[in-house]
Amino acid sequence: MDIHHAVVTLIPMQLLTKTITDRNIWNASLAKMPTSHVLQTWEWGEFKAETTGWKPHRLAFFNHGEAVGMAQVLTRQEGPLRVMYVPKGPVLDYTDEDVRQSVLAELKRYAEEHGAIFIKIDPDVVIGVGEPGAPDAKTLPLGYTIQQEWEKAGLRFSAEQVQFRNSVVIDLRRDEQDILMDMKPKTRYNIRLAARKDVEVRFGDADDLDLLYELYKETARRDDFVIRPLEYYRKAWGDFMRAGLAQPIIAEYKGTPLAHVIIFGHGKRAWYFYGASSNEERNRMPTYALQWEAIRWAKSQGMAVYDMWGAPDDFDDENDPLAGVYRFKSGFGGTVVRRIGAWDYPANKRLYALYTRVKPALIGAMRWAARQRLRHGGPGEA
Repeated sequence: MDIHHAVVTLIPMQLLTKTITDRNIWNASLAKMPTSHVLQTWEWGEFKAETTGWKPHRLAFFNHGEAVGMAQVLTRQEGPLRVMYVPKGPVLDYTDEDVRQSVLAELKRYAEEHGAIFIKIDPDVVIGVGEPGAPDAKTLPLGYTIQQEWEKAGLRFSAEQVQFRNSVVIDLRRDEQDILMDMKPKTRYNIRLAARKDVEVRFGDADDLDLLYELYKETARRDDFVIRPLEYYRKAWGDFMRAGLAQPIIAEYKGTPLAHVIIFGHGKRAWYFYGASSNEERNRMPTYALQWEAIRWAKSQGMAVYDMWGAPDDFDDENDPLAGVYRFKSGFGGTVVRRIGAWDYPANKRLYALYTRVKPALIGAMRWAARQRLRHGGPGEA
């Protein structure tokens, strides 16, 4: 035998789908997966079930006994129609072509067998970084490859983008001083100004829910957006705090709350989902102090990424609802990340066509509502 030649045997993909019914198993496995996201946690599924009527089904995909993908599929009845949504999933290694195509095929089959008219998938697949046209902007070929695969597989880019595609992320694997020096001078100045103007920052907990909500109401009145009753946020915030998945941070002046952020964390990532501020003492720059403390907190928790959650679709459009928010976020020196967004697989083409034709006004209203919620923090809702 020629010892200089090795025989390589390729083991074919044998995908096995299992339903996971144990919270601890689901969350622990999810945290280890590439592209893991807090919207795929057990708690997020329970929250959606109790507040908006989505029923979670948690699917894990195994190849020869090894977990290679996970998908929390939310299902809801809209009259006689059944729709499915996988927020920020499926979670898997998207560089593995066999895995990503096998999991997609399984999700398509799942939607068809369970009578859904469509399933919406919205994974954290990046298609580019940096503002388009900027000298440091670049595209990532994998994102385009996946888009082409999905088109061939019968998926289409969704008219209803529930979550924002673009965001600003900060790499936390550097020293604090390096993170600070990457910020714009005006942002660093305002962080230091807040300290000079006696803004104090403290970490809150579920006992602060009433305070957090009052600031959120004040922000909603000032910026003219609609929020839900307090009981909704007792779950949206409180349940995640008690589960160790969310941390409120509050800025005060002489004991009076001025602003807050609520940071969600899972695995190696943190997200700035919610924020609010008082109309008082705004010249003390409490929001800058909060973001810096949030960055430092996420880094201290061993997280690698701080995601500021939301950037415009069109960076040149000053009328974009996120234009002003983006100016604030971009001051913290992060990198713009552009993702492929949500795609629909019409499991029932006829009903899907009818659904998208007769409900354009509803879909537009849902997109607007999601955009308004995300403009001020928080994941959107399908």
